[in-house]
Amino acid sequence: MDRTDVGALVQAAADGDSAAWKALVEGLSPLVWSVVRAHRLSDADAHEVYQTAWFRFAQHLGRIREPGKAGAWLASTARHECLKVIRSAQRLTLTDDPRLLDRASEDGTPEQSLLDSEEAAAQSERVRRLWQEFEELGERCRQLLRVLMATPPPSYHDVSAALGIAVGSIGPLRQRCLRRLRARLEARGAM
Repeated sequence: MDRTDVGALVQAAADGDSAAWKALVEGLSPLVWSVVRAHRLSDADAHEVYQTAWFRFAQHLGRIREPGKAGAWLASTARHECLKVIRSAQRLTLTDDPRLLDRASEDGTPEQSLLDSEEAAAQSERVRRLWQEFEELGERCRQLLRVLMATPPPSYHDVSAALGIAVGSIGPLRQRCLRRLRARLEARGAM
């Protein structure tokens, strides 16, 4: 159908002309069906989307800003409806296959959720202890380790300039600081 014809038919259908509505449905149905078929829906879903697209078109008939582009509006609406159907089908899959029914859900069991929350709490406690022991290190070690933990890590030349430490001393000092931190954590049973 020509755009001017479509525009005129949309205006007439909006004014209540049933013959114009019939001409629109006959002329644009192949377009809507081509969009629906391209999404490879089941027959039932395809018919549902087809009807929904036309229903939405009828709802908005008087508000379409560019009546000559009604075909594009219908195609876009049909595509959106197809995607809705596909998304909802991915969330729900009906089956009577016992192997699938026996699998744990993606959310996990209540027991697994409890274990996960206990593990998260334990991890949080380890991190808290680590920072507590970190704060007990000497000022020089805390400064050096904080600078070296930056993202992206600075070069040793940048660290040397910032902290006034010789480049050749940075690695050995870092090792001593980390050994002290490890010893403190092991003494407290945090490792």
